[in-house]
Amino acid sequence: MSPVRLDIVTAERLVYSEEVDIIVAPGVMGQLGILPHHTPLMTTLEPGEMRIRKGGEEFSLAISGGFLEVRPDRVIVLADAAERDEEIDLARAEEAKRRAQETLRQRIPAADTAQAEAALRRSLARLKVAERRRRRRG
Repeated sequence: MSPVRLDIVTAERLVYSEEVDIIVAPGVMGQLGILPHHTPLMTTLEPGEMRIRKGGEEFSLAISGGFLEVRPDRVIVLADAAERDEEIDLARAEEAKRRAQETLRQRIPAADTAQAEAALRRSLARLKVAERRRRRRG
């Protein structure tokens, strides 16, 4: 099977740009698997784990939302934020999770609740990616 070009971009930087075999992204309706020659589409991404397989190797990124576009020649991810597994500061992610959970325990306006829930989803995605990396390394 021929690979597909994957470009992951944030407002700050190009996070990843290589040919890959499989992409599994956190779409709004669930996990979305992309193989080479996938039908063109555009979708919104939820905060979560994006898994990428290249050859026999698989790795993950934490995505905090954005858009995914499948074109005939490439897949483009425009992410709000994206971190490779080795870039995740585990202590910072745990602290963000704790703060979001504490905010949700308090009685707060609906807008603040939505922000806290989004922060919790982002921190959980980062922790999941970091944990997967830790398990792979033994």
